[in-house]
Amino acid sequence: MPVHDPTELSEDPPLISSADASGRQSPGGRRETIMNLVEMLLRDNESSNYAPQNVPTFEDEKDAPSVDEHLQNAGAQVFYKLQRRINNLDKELRNFANAARQLGSSVAILSSTFHLRDRLAQLLFLYHENAANLFPRKIAHVARDGNADSPSASRRKKAFIRRVKGKAQLHVPRPTVAENLDPESFPEQLEQLAKEVTNFLRCLNEFPEFTDEAVNASILSFEGDLNYWASCLKEYAGQFRYPAVQRYVHDLSSDMGAHFDELTSSLSMFIEVGVPTIRFAQKHGAENLLNLSTVATFFSAVTATTMQFSYQLDHTGISNSVNCFWFGSLVFSIAAAVNSLLGLTWKQAMYRSPGHRVPWWVLIWIKRSPLVFLVLSVACFSLGLCCFTYASEQARITSHLTTVLTAFTSFGLAAVSAWFASERWAFARHRGQKWLSDVLDEVTDRFLHLTGVMWLQRWFRITKRQFGRLQECLIYLCKVLKSGFTCKTCVAEDDLEANGLPTTMPQSPNYEPKDPTSPEPGRPSDVTAVISEPSTPVSPAVPPTPVNSPVNAEFSPPDSPTPTASPSSPSRGKQLWKNAVRNVKMHNAISPISPTFSKPQPVRQRTASSGFTSTDERSRKDSAVTNRARVSNTMAKLSELYCTHDLAVHSALVRHMAFSPDGKFMATSSWDKTSIIFRVGNPFTPHRTLAHPQGFVGFVAWSPNGKTLLTKMARGIKVWNAETGVCEKTINRNAAIEVVTWFPHGEAFLSIEGSVAFKLDLKGKVLDQYDFGNMKLHDLAITPDSTRLVGVGPLLRSPTGLQPSRSRVEKRLAVYNVDTKHIESLTPVLEDVRSISLALTSRNGLVALISYESKAPPQVWKLEFVRDRDTNLVSSRLSLRHTYMPRSRVEFSGPSYFGGKDNELVICSGKAGDIHVWDQESGILLHVFQAQAHPGDITCVAWNQAAILPFMFATGSHDGVVRIWTREPYDPDTDHTPKNIAFPRSSSPYQFGSSMSGSTFSLEDH
Repeated sequence: MPVHDPTELSEDPPLISSADASGRQSPGGRRETIMNLVEMLLRDNESSNYAPQNVPTFEDEKDAPSVDEHLQNAGAQVFYKLQRRINNLDKELRNFANAARQLGSSVAILSSTFHLRDRLAQLLFLYHENAANLFPRKIAHVARDGNADSPSASRRKKAFIRRVKGKAQLHVPRPTVAENLDPESFPEQLEQLAKEVTNFLRCLNEFPEFTDEAVNASILSFEGDLNYWASCLKEYAGQFRYPAVQRYVHDLSSDMGAHFDELTSSLSMFIEVGVPTIRFAQKHGAENLLNLSTVATFFSAVTATTMQFSYQLDHTGISNSVNCFWFGSLVFSIAAAVNSLLGLTWKQAMYRSPGHRVPWWVLIWIKRSPLVFLVLSVACFSLGLCCFTYASEQARITSHLTTVLTAFTSFGLAAVSAWFASERWAFARHRGQKWLSDVLDEVTDRFLHLTGVMWLQRWFRITKRQFGRLQECLIYLCKVLKSGFTCKTCVAEDDLEANGLPTTMPQSPNYEPKDPTSPEPGRPSDVTAVISEPSTPVSPAVPPTPVNSPVNAEFSPPDSPTPTASPSSPSRGKQLWKNAVRNVKMHNAISPISPTFSKPQPVRQRTASSGFTSTDERSRKDSAVTNRARVSNTMAKLSELYCTHDLAVHSALVRHMAFSPDGKFMATSSWDKTSIIFRVGNPFTPHRTLAHPQGFVGFVAWSPNGKTLLTKMARGIKVWNAETGVCEKTINRNAAIEVVTWFPHGEAFLSIEGSVAFKLDLKGKVLDQYDFGNMKLHDLAITPDSTRLVGVGPLLRSPTGLQPSRSRVEKRLAVYNVDTKHIESLTPVLEDVRSISLALTSRNGLVALISYESKAPPQVWKLEFVRDRDTNLVSSRLSLRHTYMPRSRVEFSGPSYFGGKDNELVICSGKAGDIHVWDQESGILLHVFQAQAHPGDITCVAWNQAAILPFMFATGSHDGVVRIWTREPYDPDTDHTPKNIAFPRSSSPYQFGSSMSGSTFSLEDH
């Protein structure tokens, strides 16, 4: 079948060709209409199959094919990464469930693990469907079972639910989603997931044997972010099928995936460390009970054996006491053995309740009764044994010795038992902050500070002091008596002990006396060491110094020969001058500086869209070909632009700049507390310098008629007459001002302060105010009819007052209705949105250009107006049209702007100095002005809307230089190279660089 050209569609016969006089179409006419439609669809399909794949379409709703393909691939990769993260977490949860089956009281954590896995499966299903709607060419929808909705399948499903209802799902494989989930349930799913992770943490902390702070911190952080996301998403009820909300939900997957990774790693570490620790602690407790049961059983056998010697005794008081004690010991020992086995079974049971869920008396009976019964059994047996020695009429020494030994051992047993009970009491009383010894020390100190005890202590101290004085007197008397006999010996011994060596020593025959001031041989003195520091270096070889090396001869080593300077080596000043002249020559080599040069032809540089040309004359009638020609023409115009002026007029960072609406003036603002108005021309000349001694100037805004200029400071606004440079009014505000923007008719302007936009007149009077609620406004734009405000900024807090734990704060694009004074629509975004500008285009209508911080590319959103069928009210909403992607990762700086005729261009700068220009309608990157020729960080860009042929824009940089990019008009008789233009400015370290700029340097002087 031949390939049809799209232009031939206009020659098709009318779709409705047969109708009767009454206007009703006959069956044959309807059949013919259907056949014509089918034929057109088939022809469209064939033409699309045979069309070249690299030719872009220029529709409003689509980006360029390469950009759209990149966005589809990037979005699909984000979803697949989230899918891997959820699968990894599900795997770790499954491993944790298998490891936790070995622990006692694990039924709660196993049930919580299953419900958490089930919630993750539902969340993954929703994200899969959301990604399939956003990226249909890369991700397919979840395949559903065709018999899932049949009556038999529904009956089986209900029977399964009844069968497992009320039971812990411990042996169920990975949960699956059996029903279709509505995308509107995203907030509820996030809330339920937050509850499930909280319940999982609570069940995990019910194991008192081990507490993992890493798991606790990660789960609590995840829970906080989940609740924050759920609270924010509830405001978009009914909009989860809109692409803007779907993109925001999709973007949340990156922050959510980070939580999944952290929780996965924490669970893996808990499985390796926590589960064995808990298992060891539970095994240790079970071994204690097992040992108690063994000892109690053995002791009950001993008691039963000894009872054979007492039950046949005569019924006297002592014999009856023996039987009572030994029978009681037998009962206590049997109770200790049975309770030990009962506690052992309870501790190892999977279905047992955790300790804080058991009544206190049951917990005490299980944990404490075996030991208590065993102690009572031993005590009763010991007392019965003492009584048995007397009842059986044993020897007196045997009876007395048995009683004494029993009393001694019983005292030790009672003391240790009391110490153990006291330790338990101290732990419960002071919550483990003090040991029993610390408590006893405190009790001792309080006892010693009692009045009577203090008097006794004082009496003992006085008595001890008196005895000490008496002892000193006796010792002194003995020393006096012995001093007459041992005085010399004591002195000699004292001298010997003080010196340690004899005072004289025989001299060697080779000894020669030396001058005491001369230093010791082999060891230089300190003075010598200090004086010898500047001597010859230790390194024996000194590298040769080059002839043109800037090293001075004064710093050469004293032993090395001084290099002879070359007679041709220039001085430093001359060298710098020659370098500057060389730079100017290189700069002017690419610009027409002589009338003898031929007229430069527009050279089209090769970009990503340079291959989009048209060769068929007949296809130029199509709108797509017309757009290609327009794009090619625009690319040619952009390739002609170069930096024509270097205006080094500021001594600090250039914060903002703007051209006047008529394009005759340009205003700049800098952190050097000045704002300069330039007269646009060839060359640019300073018109007025506006001083701001009160603070930095952060923003300039021209009135629609171009006669008034607003300059924004931190907490004030100055109103200037652009022609005379006179400050007509200074408006002081109480809050920090983000930005100012004019109303379209110029009668008032808006001052954005926090969450409120104040409408002010030129006298500073507040005419109205517009509150955006929980949003902190970063920028705001006004529609041409002044009925709506479009603001951008972050969310200060969620509707329920929550803040994110680790994730990024939600940002919003809000459309505010001035008449009703309420927000008509909210569009969530995750990137740091900074600025917005509105423009009226011929094809797309009213569009908003959104700029972001850092590496997020600018976007164009269309402002659509929708009429409600029920209330007949018109509301507005934003829909994404284009994302302007650079060739590589770029860190953007400052806001992006519309440019060109009818706002056909989008321009944005990078911090490295490169400037990117896109086609506004198609999203194609038209040109990139590289930063090699003019390196430096760009802070702002301004486009001259009045300059159509040639284009003109300006850039500001950190060093205070303003550069003008345009193409000088062709005039073979005039050289328009600016010469010796002086700008009034204060002295700065950039003054030398400004004298070398293209706007102040002249080649005719040299």
